[in-house]
Amino acid sequence: MLFFVLSIEKKVLKEPIDTRLKSLFLEKSKALNTEIVEMEIMPDHVHLLIKCDPQFGIHKVVKHLKGYTSRVLRLEFNHLKSRLPSLWTNSYFVATVGTVQLDVIKKYIESQKERGE
Repeated sequence: MLFFVLSIEKKVLKEPIDTRLKSLFLEKSKALNTEIVEMEIMPDHVHLLIKCDPQFGIHKVVKHLKGYTSRVLRLEFNHLKSRLPSLWTNSYFVATVGTVQLDVIKKYIESQKERGE
């Protein structure tokens, strides 16, 4: 499970940005040969459940996802440009998931939109 946060303090990941962000995540994850099992975009952070090759490394997946989405969103949505070099903070949270926990994590991510409203 991945969790990362915007570097700006505003809650900007709303329509139409959140829809575009989801499509960018799916596009880039396919290019990286990873699978997004579950995804929820909150106004100021993201929850992702990803399957990736351990040989490639989750840190590389995060780097590519954050870099790509920041670059494209800031080009397409001018109001996301700021004095900061990236849309995302440098930090992120990662937890590995076993098969027993998979359903629990999926339900947790699915429920985030309801909890955040």
